[in-house]
Amino acid sequence: MHHAQVTCHRLPIPSFKAKPQKQIKPVTDVLRAFRALSGPDNPAHPPPLENSYDGLNRRSVDLKEAEAHHDDMTLFENCESEDGLTGWAPSGSCKLSVHDDPAPHAIPPLAATAGDEDDDDEAAQRARKPSGRYVLATHRTDEKDGLCREISRAPRPKVTYRVGGWVGVGGEGSHVVQVKVCVGEGRPVGGGVVVVEPGKWGEIKGSFRVDDEDEQPRSAKVYVCGPAAGVVDLKVMDLRVCAVNKIPRLRHLRKKADKVRKQRDVILKLNPKTDDEVESVAGAEIRVVQVQNSFPIGSCINKSGITNPAYVDFFTKHFDWAVLENELKWYHTEPVQGQVSYADADELIDLCDRHNKPVRGHCIFWSVDGSVQPWVRALPTADALSAQPWRPALRGLVARYAGRFPHYEVNNEMLHGHFFKDRLGDDVDAHMFRETAAIDPAPGAVRERLQRGERERPRRDAGQGHVTHPVGDVICDALDKLAVTGLPIWITELDVSAADDNVRADDLEIVLREAYAHPAVEGVMLWGFMQGNMWRSHGQLVNQDGKYTVAGHRFAGLRNEWMSHAMGKVDSNGHFKFRGFHGTYQVMLKTGSGKVKHQLFDVNKGDTPLVLDMNL
Repeated sequence: MHHAQVTCHRLPIPSFKAKPQKQIKPVTDVLRAFRALSGPDNPAHPPPLENSYDGLNRRSVDLKEAEAHHDDMTLFENCESEDGLTGWAPSGSCKLSVHDDPAPHAIPPLAATAGDEDDDDEAAQRARKPSGRYVLATHRTDEKDGLCREISRAPRPKVTYRVGGWVGVGGEGSHVVQVKVCVGEGRPVGGGVVVVEPGKWGEIKGSFRVDDEDEQPRSAKVYVCGPAAGVVDLKVMDLRVCAVNKIPRLRHLRKKADKVRKQRDVILKLNPKTDDEVESVAGAEIRVVQVQNSFPIGSCINKSGITNPAYVDFFTKHFDWAVLENELKWYHTEPVQGQVSYADADELIDLCDRHNKPVRGHCIFWSVDGSVQPWVRALPTADALSAQPWRPALRGLVARYAGRFPHYEVNNEMLHGHFFKDRLGDDVDAHMFRETAAIDPAPGAVRERLQRGERERPRRDAGQGHVTHPVGDVICDALDKLAVTGLPIWITELDVSAADDNVRADDLEIVLREAYAHPAVEGVMLWGFMQGNMWRSHGQLVNQDGKYTVAGHRFAGLRNEWMSHAMGKVDSNGHFKFRGFHGTYQVMLKTGSGKVKHQLFDVNKGDTPLVLDMNL
């Protein structure tokens, strides 16, 4: 975001006092509480139409048929011909030839998706080894010049395809190589981008899907191009296009999640307050309900959305955290210089307070030029921007909500946005972080898409997740790269877009399961959920009338899957044992005399059984 010059005419803003965090209200009605587990009469947790990968199985008739069908879905591999050039053609002005890499063993193998019975080590062993033979494009005169390959078998609609292989470049310095897939008369449907250094091979990790409803495309081509023309030659090795078999990956993720978020054995020792109650505790009915998960999933909310009761209902029932979509952004709080208002933000935050939803601070600044209000862009010099607007804007927002936000996104989209750096220098981001921390040191400062080598390190790394055609192991690889920083990761703006609701549900499940199963990811924030109240079309979980889409049912099913509940009777020793995910629980005990007692407790990470004394 960008900040306006502050003058003596700045309107006075009343202070916003942070409300104390509300305690979880105990559930006193045992029967009503346990209907909330998965009961069909409870609108808060509608029965999922498709639970985990079973939904994929149903649309493929059954698992065996789905996997047998996938075996015949490799569209091509360019290493299949003897001369290595069959099927390839120059795209634009260039010359193609075939060569052999003298040391193919030095090239890392293509990653293999872990299958049903595989662990990560076994998947690595199955990884595809490079052939060493590559196609070279020389005498390029334009960035669009490169290689072209027609896909002999046209892709099927609504099927996600993986594009894999290696690319290399000549010349000096790193270069961006683009892999594009086009159908019909050249309509692009996806692909991938690789940054490659000379003398090294870069792995292609792309994907595409044809979402046409009417008919299968009659033709498709793959193009490899992108580096600067002239001195930069382009190499392609072992290009492969095949359908993504999601079912083994989903199975793998369930096993991986059980290790990463592994449930812990819990022993509740129900200690009666008096000796007279010993007999009533043994054999008593007991219920344990998880009320909060240690892996929060939240969503952005906006002013127009909360006017719809169905919107508020879905948000309060299915999300743990909130973030304001636009109402804290500088262009919203100070659209005209000196006229500042936080009224919309306060209204949304008050709603979250009433429902005990933590709010993330999004965002103090936004680096993209088009997201800066006109009066800031019109400031005549960098000195004018530096002298007044951005510092008071930061100080005003952070001081107003000090102690309120557990996270701050200090500067949004800095990798492709340069408004402040272009005007105030490369150190401006570090200054923004320092000023924020000085005013409000409590929250974990978050920088979207961490940039290496900066003087000020954020306390968390965050990445936006506006996803198209997701492939599970590609997402996992990206998370692995971010995890090298050692910072906890949040996916802060997740949405998937597909006109077909079943496809959208599959895409959402893939991304959420990858996040949940990754040890470095601490939480996920969706970027909207209701039709008509999202910036991205075809991403809704619920329609405006409150009716759940297939994706909405899938989402609710995942949330239920990642919560633990137990019921039974206290044993003769006064103990009750169960196994549960990390988080906050409520235990409810119904004694022989009919009394109902309840108590909250936490299950934290640990390798040994957790023994808790419950003085009910």
